[in-house]
Formats: sequence, structure tokens, C-alpha cells
Amino acid sequence: MTVQSIWKRWNQYKYPYLFIAPALLLLIVFSIIPIIIAAVISFTNINLAGLANYSNIKGVGFDNYFNIFKDPIFLKSIYNTFYYVIIGVPLVIILSLTAAMLLNYGTGLLFKTFRVVYYMPSITNIVAVAVVWGYLYNSQYGLFNYILSWFGVPGQDWLQDPALAKLSLILLAVWKSMGLNMIIFLAALQGIPRSYYEAAEIDGASKLRKFIYITLPLLSFATFFVTITTLIGWIQFFEEPLIMTKGGPLNSTTSMALFIYNNGFQLSNFGYAAAGSFVLFIIIIAATIVQFAVKKKDVEY
Repeated sequence: MTVQSIWKRWNQYKYPYLFIAPALLLLIVFSIIPIIIAAVISFTNINLAGLANYSNIKGVGFDNYFNIFKDPIFLKSIYNTFYYVIIGVPLVIILSLTAAMLLNYGTGLLFKTFRVVYYMPSITNIVAVAVVWGYLYNSQYGLFNYILSWFGVPGQDWLQDPALAKLSLILLAVWKSMGLNMIIFLAALQGIPRSYYEAAEIDGASKLRKFIYITLPLLSFATFFVTITTLIGWIQFFEEPLIMTKGGPLNSTTSMALFIYNNGFQLSNFGYAAAGSFVLFIIIIAATIVQFAVKKKDVEY
């Protein structure tokens, strides 16, 4: 192929490439290059001394990876992260779908108001949310303990008890992340033709059967998208434990993302933190591949 023919083909097909060029450039600069840099850093002992003088940086091979899997705090952060994912992701999906279905029944001012109310937590700053929920969880004068006192139940240390602290953060995160997913489900629900439901009603189908055989199958792609994005977000669970508990008590709420942050930005062990971030990256990629494989099997079936 000559230069002239290449130039001719470029002039013929250049516009699609020009349109995707900005997005591709952003992807390379802010995603691909940082991933490569993190991978390289994970094989070094880089810290603040290394940043001040590059001669202090030495290669350590796979030592960071070996040491990180011997670190009890990192192992606990893996357990905590999976705990968040296993409980939080199904809750978010189920509650978001339930809220979307309830709001899909009407279009009046009341329903529009509730759509805004449900969506507002998703766009509210996490610091403001933490201040409010900090008062709710307060063991001395918090609203939750006040409600428990109505039923004669003693007050709980919501953020001081290792077991309760994880559940408390999950409750906060579910409340905050429901809104966006609800909007996605609501849009998908409104895209389902009413004729399907009318035909099912003529055949005498109950509401449960219509939900199982019409609504759920036609929401499969929306559910898949929500599941993928929610799963990735919860694997990177970070803001809630950072703001509310700092990973305590006794590292019971430390997630993998918070562990990486503490080692990278608090302790300045950049190489060690980069190894942890690459492990987290591999887990996210593996979870996404599994989701796509399961979805592909469902489509083929």
C-alpha cells in the first residue's frame, strides 16, 4: 500500500476517528498511562525520599506483592471489601428497582417530587452527608438510638462496634447510591411498551406474572449496566469509611481503596500502595469479565 493510497483512505474515513480522538486522548492520558506508571512503581521502593532524589529509588521485584499478601491489614481490607460488595450491591439493585417501579405508576407533581427526593443523595457532597449521618449514628443523642429507646432497646455504638460499623457504612452508602440507579431503572421501565402489559391483562396474567415474564426480561440490559457500575463502585468503596470511621475501629471498616490511600498518602509508601492498587485493578477487571461472561451466556440462551 502506497503513501498516496493511505492518505486517500485517511481522507475518506478520517471523520469518525476525529470524533473519537478527544475521548481516546483523555482515556490514554488519564487511564492507560497512570495504569502503566502504577505498574512500574509497584516494583520499586519509591517513597518521599525517592521523589526528592530519583537515585534513592530501587527495584524490589515482586517483594511489594509478596509483602502485601502477608500484611494482616491488607487481608482484612480484602475481607471488608467483599463484605461491602456482597451485602451492598444486591441491596442497591433491589431497592433502586423497587423505588423505580413505585415511581413509575404516576406522573403527577407528587411523583416528580419523590423522584427528586430519591435522587438528591446521589449528588450531595459526601462531607455534608457524613455530618448529618454522624448525628444520626451518635451513641449519646443520635436519632437512631432515640428510636430504639421507644421499643426499650438499649442504644448502640453504631460506628464504634466493629460489626455494626460495617453495616452502618453500608446503610449510608446504599441510601446515597440509590438515586442514580433508580433513574436508570425508571428510564428503562418507561421504555417498555404498554401493549405488552395490556396483552398480558387480557390473558388474565397477575401482577407477579407480568413482573416476572415481562418487566424483568425487558430490564435485563438496564440491570446488567446497573450491576456492573454498582459492583465496580463498591469494590472501590472509599469515601464512606474515610470520612465516617477512618477505617476503624480496629481496621474493621478499612477497605482496599482506603488501605491504598493510607499507605500512599499517609505513610508515603508509594511502591507498596501501587502494588495494592494493581491488585485492586485486577480484581475489578476479573469481576467485570465474569459479569460480561454471564451476560453473554444469558443472551445466547
